[in-house]
Amino acid sequence: MTEISETTGAHVRSGAAPGHHLRWNKVPEVTAYFWIIKVLCTTVGETAADLLNSNLGMGLTGVSLLMSALLIVVLVAQFRTKAYRPGVYWLAVALISVVGTLISDNLTDNLGVPLTTSTSVFAVALAVVFAIWYRREGTLSIHSIDTVSREAYYWLAVLFTFALGTAAGDLVAEKMALGYWVSAVLFGLAIAAVAVAHFALGLNAVLSFWIAYILTRPLGASMGDYLSQPTGDGGLGFGTVVTSVLFLTVILALVVYLTLTRKDVTDKEGVLNPREA
Repeated sequence: MTEISETTGAHVRSGAAPGHHLRWNKVPEVTAYFWIIKVLCTTVGETAADLLNSNLGMGLTGVSLLMSALLIVVLVAQFRTKAYRPGVYWLAVALISVVGTLISDNLTDNLGVPLTTSTSVFAVALAVVFAIWYRREGTLSIHSIDTVSREAYYWLAVLFTFALGTAAGDLVAEKMALGYWVSAVLFGLAIAAVAVAHFALGLNAVLSFWIAYILTRPLGASMGDYLSQPTGDGGLGFGTVVTSVLFLTVILALVVYLTLTRKDVTDKEGVLNPREA
């Protein structure tokens, strides 16, 4: 299989060496669809982890091993694709949401690591990933995830954003005891503040994106807890099964829509592309 080189117009093999820059970005364009599905995946990550851990009695260790194995399989499929595939990409996000949640929960519940410590450790780890990523690649832009190395840095950063968001969200909930819906509003306002800082005050686009990406984790978790937890605990009592199925259905519908319309696909020059070359 061949594709057209951006710079020369010559045909090149799409199965080129790992460092070869692909024509198409391996992640979606950041649109409203992106943020909606991201929050929904985050919510599912919270409720699915609770469902497998508590309702099915697998325990944190069993759930962690199962979900980590599934994540590895899906990430292998993601790395083997030559362009962004909505189904594979968002399945990876959903699974990494669960795994990131479980990493934080294991440290807190099984090892007794304080949330202040885990939050700090994950923040430093994420900063280190960004530093190495930028030093090696010269960019942190998600519009240029077109090599194996950049994609590896991207998914490692995503994993730590979920772990950090989980720890920071739990820390805020534990220290401030705001309740689920108030926490959701709080994190929603924080994301809105980042958007204002970016669009009105010129905050760096890359920094704005990753701050918002981290904040969507506690936002989605608060929404999931509010819907699934018993009314006596401040929730609506829908349960983890109903909540997970509801959000998964919406995610599936949106992913199918994006697969058919390709509204979130761009080439490396940022041009929306309805059809893959």
